[in-house]
Amino acid sequence: MYLSYFGLKEEPFRLTPDPKFLQLPECHRDALTMLVHGVVRRRGLMLLSGAIGTGKTTILNGMLSVLARRRPQTPLPTALIVNPRLDRDELLETLMAEFEVSCGSSSRPARLAALQQMFFSALSNGGTSLLVVDEAHLLPKDVLEEIRLLMNTESYREKLLQVVLCGQPELTELLDEPDARALRQRIAVRAYLRALSPSELRMYVRERLRVAGFDQPLPFAPAALDKIHLCTGGVPRLINIVCDTCMLVASESKRSDIGEDIVEEAAVRHALLLHVHSPGNGSATVNAEQALMPPPLLEIAVQAAKASGQGEL
Repeated sequence: MYLSYFGLKEEPFRLTPDPKFLQLPECHRDALTMLVHGVVRRRGLMLLSGAIGTGKTTILNGMLSVLARRRPQTPLPTALIVNPRLDRDELLETLMAEFEVSCGSSSRPARLAALQQMFFSALSNGGTSLLVVDEAHLLPKDVLEEIRLLMNTESYREKLLQVVLCGQPELTELLDEPDARALRQRIAVRAYLRALSPSELRMYVRERLRVAGFDQPLPFAPAALDKIHLCTGGVPRLINIVCDTCMLVASESKRSDIGEDIVEEAAVRHALLLHVHSPGNGSATVNAEQALMPPPLLEIAVQAAKASGQGEL
């Protein structure tokens, strides 16, 4: 591992959604703020969407961490569902377990009544109840409808159940369908995560290294960071993968600086694409291994990419 070589206390680019490494480019900061305020103000239904790898689960964990710090003595009753491929009965069973609600009967009406009683108890303690569903774009339609019906439990002033649905852009498409109209009209907060810009990527890399204990000048050359953006598209998960491999390659090569050549090698290892420019022939998307070819072979690769429809003139 490269930790001792770079003097790090822990891995800076691990893929687990650790809130300690939560970086807040503008869109991530806005999303986190919107969700926390939505729960605290009891807005009801909130939506967080974004492409694969943009940091949705990390934002969810950050939201839960912020909410826990706001009420350290009386935490909000929270149900977190990370595998949404459930039917209606399985959803109810999961909620009973997550909210730690006991019921002497196995009948559905009795379980729903016990769950609703817990919602009112949370309200009487000055709080609310929170349901968070990750990968919500995989929810069956009848389960979405069940969630809507659960949200009907409210006092004359408060929405007793706050719901955060988090998923890929297909979630928005799912809620745009005609039979989801009733649920769609309840959406009070919509947050969207995009990929990072080149300047946000530089901040992201620098801050993750700092949190991991790195106190030296940034080892990534500016041109290397630009190339990382080209081959990852600014997607945080891919940035983590490439940066981790870059630091590993640098330590194996006994280098303290990380240049474009190391980024290209990392991209080859992970079969990522690079956008390359051929003078007089526009640009094209080729894989990283092709990008390392000598100029005559690279020209052939660019022409092949254009012929396949990947080129941009």
